[in-house]
Amino acid sequence: MEKAKVYFTKELTPEAVVKMYRLLGKELPGKVAVKVHSGERGNQNFLRPEFLRPMVEAVNGTIVECNTAYEGARNTAAKHKELFAEHGWTKYFAVDLLDEEGPDLVLPIPDGKVLKENQVGKHLADYDSLLVLSHFKGHPMGGYGGALKQLSIGCASSEGKSLIHSGGVTDDQTVVWSHVAEQDAFCEAMAESAGSVMEYFKGNTAFVNMMCNLSVDCDCCAVAEDPCMKDIGILSSADPVALDQACIDLIRQSTDRGRDHFLKRVESRHGTHTIDAADQIGYGTKEYELICVD
Repeated sequence: MEKAKVYFTKELTPEAVVKMYRLLGKELPGKVAVKVHSGERGNQNFLRPEFLRPMVEAVNGTIVECNTAYEGARNTAAKHKELFAEHGWTKYFAVDLLDEEGPDLVLPIPDGKVLKENQVGKHLADYDSLLVLSHFKGHPMGGYGGALKQLSIGCASSEGKSLIHSGGVTDDQTVVWSHVAEQDAFCEAMAESAGSVMEYFKGNTAFVNMMCNLSVDCDCCAVAEDPCMKDIGILSSADPVALDQACIDLIRQSTDRGRDHFLKRVESRHGTHTIDAADQIGYGTKEYELICVD
């Protein structure tokens, strides 16, 4: 597989998000789903809708999300919609909770090592293409969160999230936390489920990672650590595997005093195993050319 192109800028502005998407040279066809993280109530680090507004408007996109599989402000459609309004998303955008109603859209994973299918929000079928806007940061379970997490856990319904977290054992969110998979199997399940979404959209995808507010905790944490590193910039690619790998490499190359703390979170959860597994599956590559732009 040829090296993937990954574009990088230190500029962190709403206009730069659009610029980095445009550098990919692809127009997403038809109705565009824009996957973001809505941010758990109480979280201080999630990307605000104002920051992403020019990008969403540039593709005439619809903001999409799915409900969680754990208690909080986003585990039911009613509560999640209330939080979307509270966080300002509905002020600017049409918002679609993909799993607001069932049944789920079931995506096959015929050669899956851990999963044989992925359960995503039913409404995903209403879209022709997918733009994934990820806040790159740490994560208490996955080690880090970026494009691959948005494709996997992010697009999965509550039941699908349960299936991934349990390594294919159960899709019942009432019992999933008693059946949490061994860590490498969980990472492999994320890689496989992300691949099923890539296969579903057949190339009509694009990815932008924002490396800012670099906390070791995810935007899903109501109580999250403050950022431990200075902002790095924005990266984009048509390849989510290369994109996440490039972000990890920039963390490793950093001289920021918070670097080791961030990497401890990633490494303690075998976070890069998700990237390795995705590379092995073959819907992306870890080999990339980093193209720096002003």
